[in-house]
Amino acid sequence: MSQNFDGGVTPPGAIARISIGDILRRTARRLPDHVVLIDGDRRVTYAELDAQANRLAHHLIARGANPGDRCSTVCANTVELVAAIFALHRAGLIWVPINLMLEDEDVEYTLTHAGVSHAIIGPEFENHPNLGTVIQRLGISYDVTQPGFPMAQHHPATEPDVEIDRDDIAAIIYTSGTTSKPKGAMHTHQSIFMAVMSNTIEWSLTRTDGIPLQLPLFHCGAHCLLLSFMMVGARCVLLRGFDAGALLRVIDEEQMSVCVGLPMMYTAMLDHPDRAKYSTKSLRFGLHTMAPMFEPLMRRMIDEFCPTFMQTSGQTEMYPITTISMPDRQLARFGNYWGEAAVVNDMAIMDDDGNLLPPGQIGELVHRGPNVMFGYYKNPEATAEARKFGWHHTGDLGLITEDGEFQFLDRKKDMIKTGGENVSTIQVEEQLLACPEVEAAIAVGLPHPRWGEAVTAFVVARDKAAQDPTPIMDRITAHLSGFQMPKKIVFVDSVPTTATGKLRKVELRQQYQDLYAAE
Repeated sequence: MSQNFDGGVTPPGAIARISIGDILRRTARRLPDHVVLIDGDRRVTYAELDAQANRLAHHLIARGANPGDRCSTVCANTVELVAAIFALHRAGLIWVPINLMLEDEDVEYTLTHAGVSHAIIGPEFENHPNLGTVIQRLGISYDVTQPGFPMAQHHPATEPDVEIDRDDIAAIIYTSGTTSKPKGAMHTHQSIFMAVMSNTIEWSLTRTDGIPLQLPLFHCGAHCLLLSFMMVGARCVLLRGFDAGALLRVIDEEQMSVCVGLPMMYTAMLDHPDRAKYSTKSLRFGLHTMAPMFEPLMRRMIDEFCPTFMQTSGQTEMYPITTISMPDRQLARFGNYWGEAAVVNDMAIMDDDGNLLPPGQIGELVHRGPNVMFGYYKNPEATAEARKFGWHHTGDLGLITEDGEFQFLDRKKDMIKTGGENVSTIQVEEQLLACPEVEAAIAVGLPHPRWGEAVTAFVVARDKAAQDPTPIMDRITAHLSGFQMPKKIVFVDSVPTTATGKLRKVELRQQYQDLYAAE
């Protein structure tokens, strides 16, 4: 404990202060007139955003919110959403973001499980059947966002007198729920703050940088990007979803220096009919995430869009990013390589008995570091399982190469065991996706009376009128061993995904579990 000059005792956390609200306050003090957010025709400075967040924090406190209460946001990417997020943290509340693409059942589960007592809703979602109406049905109090939050304008623009400790829970972010009900990953102010600092170091961010944010801010990756750019005084352009033409225009007109997206987004920009109208020469680097970028697309991106690309990955449970593949390796090694550990965390491979494995041996990817979650909300069993042997367990199978890069092989739950052999669904999917006849593909293991599990491919054909498995089988047989080959190809109209775009293989396993029952 530290003694202050009047003889009192000051808690260490009050001096070694770490809170998310400090990111905005400190940058507003240093660069008050710098533009932080561009939202259509609106340009908001750091000082303006800081004052707006403070007024809204006072408003929430006046409405009866107490530190530790859970508050949800149901908003698209707007200035008001960003102000609301900071207001929650300034008031000591716990942010529970709601994924706008969830069905009403999942929204209700999240709100109820988290014990949300207040919500901030965009006007377009107030009467939405899956969103605002669920909040109203549950009797949760809420405010509807309006530019500048007029209902809070009479409150002071100074920061409320709420003490925030670095170990206080800042957010509960619910996972996608690919195998079960979503789990609420609790993150402290420190775990998010440290992830933000790591990103600013990894990417050498400065106040001259700018990024378009088309990825929704209810996603932890987009949220961490926003905070990372704000920490150094950079600009963020808020976009309501992905539109290839709009993103190209913003990069050109606003001279953005960084772009982030999924491989499919980059493909859409490269192939956009107005591509030649816009320049991307202002980009220092691009980030791609959530899916591997295969060699043909990577080479096109480097030649036509931006010469430097980094692959990043992370988990809701470990505030992103946790691994990064640096530019000097982007052409040297293609495939499902996620790169090396970010500066803030450790990475290792572990077997089922808790032994750390040497390079080249296959096991589960584990992490540790200050960006790891506090635990799962109201789920001590899942928390204990996730942190066995003193490391955070990701559920990802792979190996670490001699030069320190993680090669992803599959999710532990997705590895297929067929006839005594292990088959990586990722390897099968890579070959399927390389076929010109295939638009999308998922490989799963289904119960088989002879093989235990049978490798089964579910394919969305580019030409719906020509759904013939023969040419696809002929192409992939040259690249897969016999035991890796799909026993059947099933054509489907679409592949199931979660609201954040992750493949939801469990639905196909359940729907087609009897596919081989008669064999």
